[in-house]
Amino acid sequence: MPKFDPQPVVLAGRQVRLEPLQAAHAPALFAAGRDPEVHRYLLDAPPASVADVEATVAGALDAVAAGTQVAFAIVHRGTGRVAGTTRYLDIRRRDQALEIGYTWLAPEFQRTAVNTEAKYLLLRHAFEELGARRVQLKTDERNERSRRAIERLGARFEGILRKYQTRWDGFVRNTAMYALTDDDWPAAKVRLEDRLARGWPSRAGGAVGIDGGTGGGECRSLS
Repeated sequence: MPKFDPQPVVLAGRQVRLEPLQAAHAPALFAAGRDPEVHRYLLDAPPASVADVEATVAGALDAVAAGTQVAFAIVHRGTGRVAGTTRYLDIRRRDQALEIGYTWLAPEFQRTAVNTEAKYLLLRHAFEELGARRVQLKTDERNERSRRAIERLGARFEGILRKYQTRWDGFVRNTAMYALTDDDWPAAKVRLEDRLARGWPSRAGGAVGIDGGTGGGECRSLS
Protein backbone atom coordinates (compact mmCIF):
# COMPACT_ATOMS: atom_id res chain seq x y z
CA MET A 1 0.00 0.00 0.00
CA PRO A 2 1.52 3.37 -1.00
CA LYS A 3 2.02 6.06 1.60
CA PHE A 4 -0.89 8.49 1.49
CA ASP A 5 0.97 11.77 1.13
CA PRO A 6 -0.32 14.01 -1.69
CA GLN A 7 2.43 16.20 -3.15
CA PRO A 8 2.78 18.48 -6.20
CA VAL A 9 2.81 16.35 -9.34
CA VAL A 10 2.23 16.68 -13.09
CA LEU A 11 -0.80 14.68 -14.31
CA ALA A 12 -1.15 14.49 -18.08
CA GLY A 13 -3.88 13.11 -20.31
CA ARG A 14 -4.59 13.56 -24.00
CA GLN A 15 -6.47 16.83 -23.63
CA VAL A 16 -5.25 18.38 -20.39
CA ARG A 17 -2.15 18.65 -18.29
CA LEU A 18 -2.48 19.38 -14.60
CA GLU A 19 0.67 21.13 -13.45
CA PRO A 20 1.54 22.53 -10.02
CA LEU A 21 0.10 26.01 -9.59
CA GLN A 22 2.71 28.76 -9.67
CA ALA A 23 2.72 32.55 -9.43
CA ALA A 24 3.51 32.66 -13.15
CA HIS A 25 0.02 31.25 -13.88
CA ALA A 26 -1.72 34.31 -12.40
CA PRO A 27 -2.05 36.47 -15.57
CA ALA A 28 -3.42 33.55 -17.61
CA LEU A 29 -5.85 32.60 -14.83
CA PHE A 30 -7.09 36.18 -14.63
CA ALA A 31 -7.73 36.16 -18.38
CA ALA A 32 -9.46 32.77 -18.22
CA GLY A 33 -11.76 33.87 -15.40
CA ARG A 34 -12.89 37.26 -16.69
CA ASP A 35 -16.48 36.12 -17.34
CA PRO A 36 -18.48 36.79 -14.12
CA GLU A 37 -20.49 33.61 -14.73
CA VAL A 38 -17.37 31.58 -13.90
CA HIS A 39 -17.59 32.82 -10.30
CA ARG A 40 -21.37 32.67 -9.90
CA TYR A 41 -21.37 29.90 -7.29
CA LEU A 42 -17.84 30.18 -5.92
CA LEU A 43 -17.16 31.19 -2.34
CA ASP A 44 -14.53 33.83 -3.09
CA ALA A 45 -15.08 37.21 -4.77
CA PRO A 46 -14.34 37.47 -8.50
CA PRO A 47 -10.82 38.87 -8.95
CA ALA A 48 -10.68 42.47 -10.12
CA SER A 49 -7.04 42.39 -11.19
CA VAL A 50 -4.05 40.14 -11.77
CA ALA A 51 -2.89 41.20 -8.31
CA ASP A 52 -6.03 39.61 -6.82
CA VAL A 53 -5.21 36.33 -8.58
CA GLU A 54 -1.61 36.56 -7.42
CA ALA A 55 -2.85 36.86 -3.84
CA THR A 56 -5.09 33.81 -4.31
CA VAL A 57 -2.19 31.82 -5.77
CA ALA A 58 0.05 32.90 -2.90
CA GLY A 59 -2.53 31.62 -0.42
CA ALA A 60 -2.76 28.33 -2.28
CA LEU A 61 1.02 27.95 -2.27
CA ASP A 62 1.08 28.58 1.48
CA ALA A 63 -1.42 25.73 1.87
CA VAL A 64 0.72 23.51 -0.35
CA ALA A 65 3.77 24.28 1.78
CA ALA A 66 1.77 23.41 4.90
CA GLY A 67 0.75 20.08 3.37
CA THR A 68 -2.98 20.81 3.51
CA GLN A 69 -3.59 21.29 -0.23
CA VAL A 70 -2.12 20.49 -3.64
CA ALA A 71 -3.02 23.14 -6.22
CA PHE A 72 -2.99 22.73 -10.00
CA ALA A 73 -3.31 24.83 -13.13
CA ILE A 74 -5.40 23.09 -15.79
CA VAL A 75 -3.64 23.49 -19.15
CA HIS A 76 -5.37 22.60 -22.42
CA ARG A 77 -2.75 20.63 -24.34
CA GLY A 78 -4.11 21.42 -27.79
CA THR A 79 -3.74 25.18 -27.39
CA GLY A 80 -1.30 25.52 -24.49
CA ARG A 81 -3.79 27.81 -22.78
CA VAL A 82 -4.50 27.82 -19.07
CA ALA A 83 -8.12 26.66 -18.94
CA GLY A 84 -8.68 26.97 -15.18
CA THR A 85 -7.58 25.58 -11.86
CA THR A 86 -8.35 22.81 -9.35
CA ARG A 87 -6.99 21.47 -6.06
CA TYR A 88 -6.74 18.60 -3.65
CA LEU A 89 -7.82 19.99 -0.27
CA ASP A 90 -8.98 18.80 3.13
CA ILE A 91 -6.15 16.27 2.98
CA ARG A 92 -6.52 13.82 5.89
CA ARG A 93 -3.52 11.54 5.85
CA ARG A 94 -4.58 9.33 8.74
CA ASP A 95 -7.93 8.66 7.08
CA GLN A 96 -6.43 8.42 3.57
CA ALA A 97 -9.02 10.90 2.34
CA LEU A 98 -9.14 14.19 0.49
CA GLU A 99 -11.42 16.53 -1.41
CA ILE A 100 -11.29 17.77 -5.00
CA GLY A 101 -12.39 21.38 -5.19
CA TYR A 102 -11.60 25.01 -6.00
CA THR A 103 -12.30 23.95 -9.59
CA TRP A 104 -13.31 26.41 -12.29
CA LEU A 105 -12.90 26.59 -16.06
CA ALA A 106 -13.03 29.34 -18.65
CA PRO A 107 -16.40 29.33 -20.48
CA GLU A 108 -14.98 27.92 -23.73
CA PHE A 109 -13.74 24.82 -21.89
CA GLN A 110 -16.96 24.19 -20.00
CA ARG A 111 -19.18 21.34 -21.16
CA THR A 112 -16.24 19.72 -22.95
CA ALA A 113 -14.11 16.77 -21.88
CA VAL A 114 -11.60 19.10 -20.19
CA ASN A 115 -13.30 18.95 -16.80
CA THR A 116 -14.04 15.23 -17.08
CA GLU A 117 -10.47 14.35 -17.97
CA ALA A 118 -9.05 16.62 -15.27
CA LYS A 119 -11.26 14.93 -12.65
CA TYR A 120 -10.39 11.50 -14.05
CA LEU A 121 -6.68 12.21 -13.68
CA LEU A 122 -7.15 13.49 -10.13
CA LEU A 123 -9.29 10.53 -9.12
CA ARG A 124 -7.00 7.97 -10.70
CA HIS A 125 -3.94 9.47 -9.02
CA ALA A 126 -5.72 9.64 -5.65
CA PHE A 127 -6.99 6.07 -5.66
CA GLU A 128 -4.29 4.23 -7.62
CA GLU A 129 -1.09 6.13 -6.83
CA LEU A 130 -1.81 7.57 -3.38
CA GLY A 131 -4.04 4.81 -2.02
CA ALA A 132 -7.00 7.02 -1.10
CA ARG A 133 -9.98 5.41 0.60
CA ARG A 134 -12.32 8.36 0.02
CA VAL A 135 -12.46 11.36 -2.33
CA GLN A 136 -15.20 13.90 -1.74
CA LEU A 137 -16.55 16.76 -3.85
CA LYS A 138 -19.01 19.44 -2.83
CA THR A 139 -20.83 22.31 -4.48
CA ASP A 140 -23.49 24.93 -3.93
CA GLU A 141 -26.89 23.24 -3.56
CA ARG A 142 -28.27 25.57 -6.26
CA ASN A 143 -25.61 24.72 -8.85
CA GLU A 144 -27.45 22.07 -10.83
CA ARG A 145 -24.89 21.93 -13.65
CA SER A 146 -22.07 21.21 -11.20
CA ARG A 147 -24.14 18.63 -9.35
CA ARG A 148 -24.95 16.74 -12.55
CA ALA A 149 -21.29 16.84 -13.58
CA ILE A 150 -20.22 15.41 -10.22
CA GLU A 151 -22.82 12.66 -10.48
CA ARG A 152 -21.53 11.75 -13.95
CA LEU A 153 -18.13 11.08 -12.36
CA GLY A 154 -19.75 8.26 -10.39
CA ALA A 155 -19.80 10.11 -7.08
CA ARG A 156 -22.63 9.32 -4.68
CA PHE A 157 -24.80 12.05 -3.20
CA GLU A 158 -24.41 12.03 0.59
CA GLY A 159 -26.74 14.86 1.59
CA ILE A 160 -27.10 18.60 2.06
CA LEU A 161 -24.97 20.41 4.62
CA ARG A 162 -27.32 23.20 5.67
CA LYS A 163 -25.96 26.72 6.15
CA TYR A 164 -22.49 25.23 5.74
CA GLN A 165 -20.50 28.00 4.04
CA THR A 166 -20.62 31.79 3.70
CA ARG A 167 -19.86 33.37 0.34
CA TRP A 168 -17.87 36.54 -0.15
CA ASP A 169 -21.12 38.52 -0.56
CA GLY A 170 -22.54 37.29 2.76
CA PHE A 171 -24.88 34.67 1.32
CA VAL A 172 -24.97 31.58 3.53
CA ARG A 173 -25.18 28.63 1.22
CA ASN A 174 -26.33 25.06 1.62
CA THR A 175 -23.68 22.67 0.29
CA ALA A 176 -24.33 19.41 -1.57
CA MET A 177 -21.84 16.69 -0.58
CA TYR A 178 -20.73 13.85 -2.85
CA ALA A 179 -18.02 11.22 -2.57
CA LEU A 180 -16.41 8.17 -4.13
CA THR A 181 -14.65 5.48 -2.12
CA ASP A 182 -12.03 3.00 -3.21
CA ASP A 183 -14.90 0.49 -3.53
CA ASP A 184 -16.67 2.79 -6.02
CA TRP A 185 -13.61 3.64 -8.09
CA PRO A 186 -13.21 0.54 -10.32
CA ALA A 187 -16.71 0.87 -11.82
CA ALA A 188 -16.46 4.67 -12.00
CA LYS A 189 -13.12 4.38 -13.80
CA VAL A 190 -14.57 2.09 -16.47
CA ARG A 191 -17.46 4.50 -17.13
CA LEU A 192 -15.19 7.54 -17.28
CA GLU A 193 -12.72 5.88 -19.61
CA ASP A 194 -15.56 4.82 -21.88
CA ARG A 195 -16.99 8.34 -21.99
CA LEU A 196 -13.63 9.93 -22.67
CA ALA A 197 -12.56 7.36 -25.26
CA ARG A 198 -15.73 7.98 -27.27
CA GLY A 199 -14.91 11.69 -27.39
CA TRP A 200 -17.12 14.60 -28.44
CA PRO A 201 -16.60 17.98 -30.13
CA SER A 202 -14.66 20.54 -28.09
CA ARG A 203 -15.40 24.23 -28.34
CA ALA A 204 -11.66 24.74 -27.83
CA GLY A 205 -11.10 22.93 -31.14
CA GLY A 206 -11.07 19.34 -32.33
CA ALA A 207 -12.48 16.16 -30.91
CA VAL A 208 -11.77 15.39 -27.30
CA GLY A 209 -11.15 12.14 -25.50
CA ILE A 210 -8.44 9.99 -23.96
CA ASP A 211 -7.13 6.58 -24.86
CA GLY A 212 -9.16 3.73 -23.44
CA GLY A 213 -7.83 0.91 -21.31
CA THR A 214 -5.31 2.42 -18.91
CA GLY A 215 -6.52 5.93 -19.75
CA GLY A 216 -3.55 7.10 -21.79
CA GLY A 217 -2.30 9.49 -19.11
CA GLU A 218 0.93 9.87 -17.24
CA CYS A 219 2.02 10.97 -13.78
CA ARG A 220 5.31 12.66 -12.97
CA SER A 221 6.25 13.43 -9.39
CA LEU A 222 7.99 16.68 -8.56
CA SER A 223 9.06 15.72 -5.07
